[in-house]
Amino acid sequence: MCYNPYTLDNKVVLVTGAAGGIGRQTAIDCSKMGASLVLTDINESGLQETHNLLDYSQGQSHAYYKADLTNETEIIQLVDILPVLDGLVCNAGVMKLTLTQFLTLEEIERVHKINLIAPMLLTKYLIKKKKVKKGTSLVFLASAAGVFRVSIANGIYATTKCGIDAFMRTVALELGPKGIRANSVNPGVVETKLINNGQFTEEQRQAELKNYPLRRYGTPLDIAYAVVYLLSDASSWVTGTALKIDGGMTLS
Repeated sequence: MCYNPYTLDNKVVLVTGAAGGIGRQTAIDCSKMGASLVLTDINESGLQETHNLLDYSQGQSHAYYKADLTNETEIIQLVDILPVLDGLVCNAGVMKLTLTQFLTLEEIERVHKINLIAPMLLTKYLIKKKKVKKGTSLVFLASAAGVFRVSIANGIYATTKCGIDAFMRTVALELGPKGIRANSVNPGVVETKLINNGQFTEEQRQAELKNYPLRRYGTPLDIAYAVVYLLSDASSWVTGTALKIDGGMTLS
Protein backbone atom coordinates (compact mmCIF):
# COMPACT_ATOMS: atom_id res chain seq x y z
CA MET A 1 0.00 0.00 0.00
CA CYS A 2 1.28 3.48 -0.90
CA TYR A 3 1.93 5.72 2.10
CA ASN A 4 -0.36 8.75 2.07
CA PRO A 5 -0.44 11.08 5.10
CA TYR A 6 -3.34 13.01 3.54
CA THR A 7 -5.76 10.11 3.46
CA LEU A 8 -9.27 10.63 4.79
CA ASP A 9 -10.08 6.92 5.01
CA ASN A 10 -12.83 6.13 7.52
CA LYS A 11 -13.51 9.82 8.20
CA VAL A 12 -16.98 11.39 8.05
CA VAL A 13 -16.96 14.98 6.80
CA LEU A 14 -19.78 17.53 6.65
CA VAL A 15 -19.51 20.13 3.87
CA THR A 16 -21.83 23.15 3.83
CA GLY A 17 -22.48 25.09 0.64
CA ALA A 18 -21.85 21.86 -1.26
CA ALA A 19 -24.09 22.56 -4.26
CA GLY A 20 -21.31 24.09 -6.34
CA GLY A 21 -18.01 25.91 -6.52
CA ILE A 22 -15.48 25.36 -3.75
CA GLY A 23 -17.92 23.29 -1.70
CA ARG A 24 -18.59 20.86 -4.54
CA GLN A 25 -14.92 20.48 -5.44
CA THR A 26 -13.97 19.99 -1.79
CA ALA A 27 -16.59 17.28 -1.37
CA ILE A 28 -15.42 15.48 -4.50
CA ASP A 29 -11.78 15.52 -3.45
CA CYS A 30 -12.58 14.44 0.11
CA SER A 31 -14.43 11.45 -1.32
CA LYS A 32 -11.47 10.63 -3.57
CA MET A 33 -9.30 10.63 -0.45
CA GLY A 34 -11.59 8.07 1.21
CA ALA A 35 -14.00 10.17 3.27
CA SER A 36 -17.72 9.59 3.63
CA LEU A 37 -19.49 12.86 2.93
CA VAL A 38 -22.54 14.56 4.35
CA LEU A 39 -23.50 17.46 2.10
CA THR A 40 -25.81 20.36 2.83
CA ASP A 41 -26.99 23.41 0.93
CA ILE A 42 -30.22 25.31 0.29
CA ASN A 43 -29.95 24.35 -3.41
CA GLU A 44 -31.26 20.79 -3.57
CA SER A 45 -30.70 20.24 -7.30
CA GLY A 46 -27.08 21.34 -6.92
CA LEU A 47 -26.70 19.01 -3.95
CA GLN A 48 -27.94 16.09 -6.04
CA GLU A 49 -25.45 16.94 -8.78
CA THR A 50 -22.59 17.05 -6.29
CA HIS A 51 -23.73 13.80 -4.69
CA ASN A 52 -23.66 12.11 -8.10
CA LEU A 53 -20.05 13.20 -8.62
CA LEU A 54 -18.70 11.70 -5.39
CA ASP A 55 -16.30 8.77 -5.34
CA TYR A 56 -17.52 5.47 -3.91
CA SER A 57 -14.52 3.35 -4.84
CA GLN A 58 -13.33 2.86 -1.25
CA GLY A 59 -16.66 1.64 0.11
CA GLN A 60 -17.85 4.98 1.46
CA SER A 61 -21.44 6.02 1.97
CA HIS A 62 -22.56 9.57 1.23
CA ALA A 63 -25.67 11.56 2.10
CA TYR A 64 -27.09 15.01 1.47
CA TYR A 65 -29.68 17.18 3.21
CA LYS A 66 -31.27 20.38 2.01
CA ALA A 67 -31.08 22.99 4.78
CA ASP A 68 -31.28 26.74 5.19
CA LEU A 69 -28.49 27.46 7.65
CA THR A 70 -29.78 30.97 8.29
CA ASN A 71 -32.66 29.27 10.09
CA GLU A 72 -31.63 28.13 13.57
CA THR A 73 -34.37 25.49 13.70
CA GLU A 74 -33.09 23.90 10.50
CA ILE A 75 -29.54 23.92 11.87
CA ILE A 76 -30.72 22.02 14.94
CA GLN A 77 -32.67 19.55 12.81
CA LEU A 78 -29.62 18.94 10.62
CA VAL A 79 -27.29 18.42 13.58
CA ASP A 80 -29.75 15.99 15.18
CA ILE A 81 -29.54 13.60 12.21
CA LEU A 82 -25.78 13.83 11.73
CA PRO A 83 -23.35 11.13 12.80
CA VAL A 84 -20.36 12.09 14.92
CA LEU A 85 -18.04 13.97 12.57
CA ASP A 86 -14.34 13.67 11.88
CA GLY A 87 -14.39 16.86 9.85
CA LEU A 88 -16.44 19.97 9.15
CA VAL A 89 -16.04 22.32 6.20
CA CYS A 90 -18.00 25.56 6.70
CA ASN A 91 -18.04 26.81 3.15
CA ALA A 92 -21.48 28.32 2.49
CA GLY A 93 -21.21 32.01 1.69
CA VAL A 94 -22.33 34.94 -0.43
CA MET A 95 -20.62 38.09 -1.65
CA LYS A 96 -22.02 41.60 -1.99
CA LEU A 97 -20.05 44.60 -3.23
CA THR A 98 -21.45 47.93 -2.03
CA LEU A 99 -19.82 51.28 -1.37
CA THR A 100 -20.12 52.29 2.27
CA GLN A 101 -22.47 55.19 1.56
CA PHE A 102 -24.95 52.81 -0.08
CA LEU A 103 -25.00 50.11 2.61
CA THR A 104 -28.40 48.91 3.78
CA LEU A 105 -29.28 47.12 6.98
CA GLU A 106 -31.05 44.44 4.95
CA GLU A 107 -27.93 43.55 2.96
CA ILE A 108 -25.66 43.73 6.01
CA GLU A 109 -27.91 41.33 7.93
CA ARG A 110 -28.38 38.95 4.98
CA VAL A 111 -24.66 38.51 4.31
CA HIS A 112 -23.79 38.25 8.00
CA LYS A 113 -26.45 35.59 8.58
CA ILE A 114 -25.06 33.39 5.81
CA ASN A 115 -21.33 34.02 6.13
CA LEU A 116 -20.88 34.43 9.88
CA ILE A 117 -23.88 33.65 12.06
CA ALA A 118 -24.71 30.33 10.37
CA PRO A 119 -21.21 28.84 10.90
CA MET A 120 -21.19 30.06 14.49
CA LEU A 121 -24.53 28.46 15.30
CA LEU A 122 -23.71 25.26 13.42
CA THR A 123 -20.47 24.91 15.37
CA LYS A 124 -22.30 25.63 18.62
CA TYR A 125 -24.82 22.85 18.09
CA LEU A 126 -22.23 20.36 16.86
CA ILE A 127 -20.37 20.87 20.14
CA LYS A 128 -23.48 20.98 22.32
CA LYS A 129 -24.94 17.80 20.81
CA LYS A 130 -21.59 15.99 20.93
CA LYS A 131 -21.26 15.57 17.18
CA VAL A 132 -17.52 16.32 17.33
CA LYS A 133 -14.86 14.32 19.14
CA LYS A 134 -11.15 14.11 19.83
CA GLY A 135 -9.45 14.30 16.45
CA THR A 136 -12.21 16.24 14.69
CA SER A 137 -10.95 18.98 12.37
CA LEU A 138 -13.06 22.09 11.79
CA VAL A 139 -12.25 24.08 8.65
CA PHE A 140 -13.80 27.48 7.99
CA LEU A 141 -13.69 29.21 4.61
CA ALA A 142 -12.65 32.78 5.32
CA SER A 143 -10.96 35.02 2.76
CA ALA A 144 -7.82 36.99 2.11
CA ALA A 145 -10.28 39.87 1.67
CA GLY A 146 -10.56 41.59 5.01
CA VAL A 147 -8.32 39.21 6.93
CA PHE A 148 -5.14 40.12 5.03
CA ARG A 149 -6.23 42.83 2.62
CA VAL A 150 -9.05 45.34 2.12
CA SER A 151 -10.60 46.67 -1.08
CA ILE A 152 -13.15 49.27 -2.09
CA ALA A 153 -16.86 48.37 -1.75
CA ASN A 154 -16.10 45.10 0.04
CA GLY A 155 -16.96 46.15 3.59
CA ILE A 156 -19.85 43.74 4.18
CA TYR A 157 -18.13 40.61 2.87
CA ALA A 158 -14.75 41.45 4.41
CA THR A 159 -16.31 42.07 7.81
CA THR A 160 -17.93 38.64 7.82
CA LYS A 161 -14.69 36.94 6.83
CA CYS A 162 -12.72 38.76 9.53
CA GLY A 163 -15.40 37.61 11.94
CA ILE A 164 -15.23 33.98 10.88
CA ASP A 165 -11.44 34.04 11.23
CA ALA A 166 -11.67 35.43 14.77
CA PHE A 167 -14.35 32.86 15.60
CA MET A 168 -12.11 30.08 14.27
CA ARG A 169 -9.26 31.13 16.56
CA THR A 170 -11.61 31.30 19.54
CA VAL A 171 -12.89 27.79 18.82
CA ALA A 172 -9.33 26.51 18.41
CA LEU A 173 -8.45 27.90 21.83
CA GLU A 174 -11.56 26.50 23.52
CA LEU A 175 -11.50 23.03 21.96
CA GLY A 176 -7.76 22.44 21.73
CA PRO A 177 -7.59 20.72 25.14
CA LYS A 178 -10.22 18.26 23.86
CA GLY A 179 -8.09 17.36 20.85
CA ILE A 180 -10.36 19.19 18.40
CA ARG A 181 -8.69 21.45 15.85
CA ALA A 182 -10.00 24.55 14.06
CA ASN A 183 -8.39 26.37 11.13
CA SER A 184 -9.41 28.61 8.27
CA VAL A 185 -8.58 28.73 4.58
CA ASN A 186 -8.25 32.25 3.19
CA PRO A 187 -8.45 32.29 -0.60
CA GLY A 188 -7.78 35.13 -2.96
CA VAL A 189 -10.08 35.46 -5.95
CA VAL A 190 -11.30 32.03 -7.06
CA GLU A 191 -13.05 31.30 -10.36
CA THR A 192 -16.56 30.45 -9.15
CA LYS A 193 -20.09 31.73 -9.75
CA LEU A 194 -19.60 33.86 -6.64
CA ILE A 195 -17.32 36.20 -8.58
CA ASN A 196 -18.58 35.44 -12.11
CA ASN A 197 -22.04 36.82 -11.40
CA GLY A 198 -21.77 40.21 -13.05
CA GLN A 199 -20.40 42.10 -10.05
CA PHE A 200 -17.04 42.49 -11.83
CA THR A 201 -16.49 43.79 -15.35
CA GLU A 202 -13.87 42.10 -17.52
CA GLU A 203 -11.78 45.26 -17.21
CA GLN A 204 -11.93 45.02 -13.41
CA ARG A 205 -11.01 41.33 -13.53
CA GLN A 206 -7.94 42.01 -15.65
CA ALA A 207 -6.88 44.94 -13.47
CA GLU A 208 -7.19 42.85 -10.30
CA LEU A 209 -5.20 40.03 -11.89
CA LYS A 210 -2.12 42.27 -11.92
CA ASN A 211 -2.06 41.97 -8.11
CA TYR A 212 -1.33 38.23 -8.40
CA PRO A 213 2.35 37.31 -8.88
CA LEU A 214 1.29 33.95 -10.33
CA ARG A 215 -0.85 35.84 -12.87
CA ARG A 216 -3.93 33.70 -12.50
CA TYR A 217 -6.92 33.46 -10.24
CA GLY A 218 -7.42 30.40 -8.10
CA THR A 219 -9.58 27.41 -8.92
CA PRO A 220 -11.88 25.45 -6.60
CA LEU A 221 -9.34 22.62 -6.81
CA ASP A 222 -6.60 24.84 -5.38
CA ILE A 223 -8.76 25.45 -2.33
CA ALA A 224 -10.00 21.87 -2.04
CA TYR A 225 -6.43 20.58 -1.74
CA ALA A 226 -5.79 22.95 1.17
CA VAL A 227 -8.97 21.83 2.90
CA VAL A 228 -8.03 18.16 2.47
CA TYR A 229 -4.70 18.88 4.16
CA LEU A 230 -6.39 20.54 7.14
CA LEU A 231 -8.89 17.68 7.47
CA SER A 232 -6.19 15.03 7.32
CA ASP A 233 -3.92 13.77 10.07
CA ALA A 234 -1.01 15.38 8.19
CA SER A 235 -2.08 18.63 9.90
CA SER A 236 -2.60 17.09 13.34
CA TRP A 237 -0.42 19.76 15.01
CA VAL A 238 -2.04 22.66 13.17
CA THR A 239 -4.78 24.63 14.90
CA GLY A 240 -5.81 28.28 15.06
CA THR A 241 -4.12 28.92 11.72
CA ALA A 242 -5.39 31.14 8.90
CA LEU A 243 -3.94 29.48 5.80
CA LYS A 244 -3.52 31.83 2.83
CA ILE A 245 -4.13 30.29 -0.59
CA ASP A 246 -3.97 33.41 -2.72
CA GLY A 247 -1.45 33.12 -5.56
CA GLY A 248 0.77 35.62 -3.77
CA MET A 249 -1.88 38.37 -3.90
CA THR A 250 -1.21 39.59 -0.37
CA LEU A 251 2.46 40.15 -1.18
CA SER A 252 1.55 43.22 -3.21
